Amino acid sequence: MTGLSGEDDLLTFTGHDGISRTGFQTIMRKLGPWIPDGPDAPPVALAVSGGGDSIALAWLVASWRKRLIAFVVDHGLRPEFAAEAASALKTLSTLGIPAELLKVQDLPYGSALARRARDARYETLIRACRRVGAVDLLVAHQADDQVETVAMRQKRGSGPGLSGMAWVSERDDVRIVRPLLGYSRQALRNTLRQAGLSWCDDPSNENERAERVRVRKHLASAEKQALLRQVGRASEDRIGLEKSIIDELVETGCRMSWGWAAPGEALPSAHTLAALVRCVGGSDYLPSLSAMRSICEQKLPVTVGGARLMRGRAGGDRQEQWLLVREMAAMQAPVSARHGGCWDRRFVLRCAEGLPEGIMMGAAGQGISRKDRAGLPAAVTATLPALWKEGQRLCVPHLGLGDEGMLAKVAFDFVPSSPVTATCRWMNAYLT
Repeated sequence: MTGLSGEDDLLTFTGHDGISRTGFQTIMRKLGPWIPDGPDAPPVALAVSGGGDSIALAWLVASWRKRLIAFVVDHGLRPEFAAEAASALKTLSTLGIPAELLKVQDLPYGSALARRARDARYETLIRACRRVGAVDLLVAHQADDQVETVAMRQKRGSGPGLSGMAWVSERDDVRIVRPLLGYSRQALRNTLRQAGLSWCDDPSNENERAERVRVRKHLASAEKQALLRQVGRASEDRIGLEKSIIDELVETGCRMSWGWAAPGEALPSAHTLAALVRCVGGSDYLPSLSAMRSICEQKLPVTVGGARLMRGRAGGDRQEQWLLVREMAAMQAPVSARHGGCWDRRFVLRCAEGLPEGIMMGAAGQGISRKDRAGLPAAVTATLPALWKEGQRLCVPHLGLGDEGMLAKVAFDFVPSSPVTATCRWMNAYLT
């Protein structure tokens, strides 16, 4: 079996043999938690191109879970892809996996086509996931992809370059899971041969005008092995840290809701506080650990990373505790709400129908009476998303405050650009 050298390892590369479904299921357990499988559960989605990697992923997940849906994306760039898509859909049907063909609209040729095609593919996949209620999307990046990514980053000098692709990341409100990062391209092909399944090779994967193809063809075997070991250690460390953060927040009873957090009567560890600050502050980057350690030692209110750490009572608490709220001065200015969308890199507006021209979404601000604040401090309610028109606050959906007609057709979801952890998509569910 390729990919695991022990129960506690996620990414220890061991060869090119075919992959066992038992070993794959071990990895999937480590990448959870997952929504329980069942006929009424939302599906887990997988992206399938028809190539060997994604067909192998489909074969492996078919025995892991029943509630699945596969999405085959056609960029409209290669006429021959129609036949490849038909072959992929036929294979998915044979495996018992429901599938849909998705088409990317209006992707013109031109500069940076590969990047634009990738972005369009993910946007199309994320929309499809939302439509079917899937919160997890499996993609078929494998160990060779990982090595090539790290090699390209090293060549460009972008930091140490050793973190590679994460096993789990997030894009908007969908968790992106890469369960094949411990398996080589050859192992996946051998798995398909043993299963008697065919696949289609994309000819662009041999075009040396692409940097990735050039890197692939010039990497020596020994260099690949060294990079895999380094990436494996980095990935294990990252996942271990995220799991320790989850454990700490659950153990301390931290609450996280509506874009603010209540870590408890005592401050959490520096690593956990950093993750909370990044999430509440709407940042892509963690604040420095040295700054977090200093805050934990001094135990004083402070503004850091777009968030405000303060003492207060929330939700009927009798005693003061630590609260982490968005810094008002750092919040995004109001933007048009006519077609929904994202505000402050943390809230996504859902509306049953388009809103009239002139409706804006922005911070609720001050002036909400104590009786309307649902037991929350003014510092919290002022940062909640609200709808405005011509300087008048129409409604604050989280508080059920304002125009009833508007409240009936809109809602804001807290979908931060950087969740507390990438490993656990359900962090808010645990902490709310």
